[in-house]
Amino acid sequence: MKVIEHLEAASGPFASFEIIPPLRGGSARDLLDVIEDLLPYRPPFIDVTSHKAEVEYTETADGFQRKIKRKRPGTLGICALIQNKYDVDAVPHVLCDGFTREETEDFLIELKYLGIDNVVAVRGDAGGERKKVDAGRSENKFARDLVAQIHDMNTGQYLEEDLLDAERSDFCVGVGGYPEKHYEAPNLRTDVRHLKEKVDAGAHYVISQMCFDNDHFFRFEAECRAQGIDVPIIPGLKILTRRGQLRSIPKNFKVEIPEALADAVAAAEKGRVSEVGVEWALAQVRDLFDRGAPAAHFYVMSSATAACRILDKLDL
Repeated sequence: MKVIEHLEAASGPFASFEIIPPLRGGSARDLLDVIEDLLPYRPPFIDVTSHKAEVEYTETADGFQRKIKRKRPGTLGICALIQNKYDVDAVPHVLCDGFTREETEDFLIELKYLGIDNVVAVRGDAGGERKKVDAGRSENKFARDLVAQIHDMNTGQYLEEDLLDAERSDFCVGVGGYPEKHYEAPNLRTDVRHLKEKVDAGAHYVISQMCFDNDHFFRFEAECRAQGIDVPIIPGLKILTRRGQLRSIPKNFKVEIPEALADAVAAAEKGRVSEVGVEWALAQVRDLFDRGAPAAHFYVMSSATAACRILDKLDL
């Protein structure tokens, strides 16, 4: 089923999850354990992140050696496992940055062959390796361009214009939204205007960046509706489990951690930080559902322990 079909069919709010592939050469067993921990909570879909190549410099006797490699390959294989082994809809992330449009089309064709019909279209994080685009190839600069490419495939338009009998794809496309605005945007209203461009290009729903203050989310949702965005908007949540996240999360994701949460985490005894994070996120989820959110999307990444503790206390 498509994500929007899950939303339409749901009799009440539900939880979905996002995981990350293991490091290059690592075992998939640990990640499968995470998925199996989540299965009792009947997630309708699980997102799998995607990652572009990164540059590494190694010092040698002849100077610095430059290497380019993808640290976390495996998105396609993990999605195939989720959908075909566990009978849960898999939602791979598809990136602009680091991939040509031709590579993207090939990836989407492989997804179609596997029966995976949900994707999340994202630009990707700035920095890292900037791929040279060879002659005869092209790239998507922004997420709205990627959404448009997927929409074209859904109408039977492939990059090779002479493929007149090409079979249409049928992807349900999600995009990211930013309750506290994207860090590159000058203000929230402008950022939501960019989000509307993605929706107008063919996106079917929005999943928000992690947010620790529900007022940010509902202010963002109200601005979206005011600007004519009428697709479902799912709030994203991250559970704090380590004290170091007070610095790493704002630095890496450009989001605010409320003073009350930060103070509680800082004051928690060693080994009890996760209890603080779980209680805060549990209160968030209950408030989100009470105020009409259709679902909660947990960024569990490589550990489901904290999310399971919350779900055990919810009547979904």
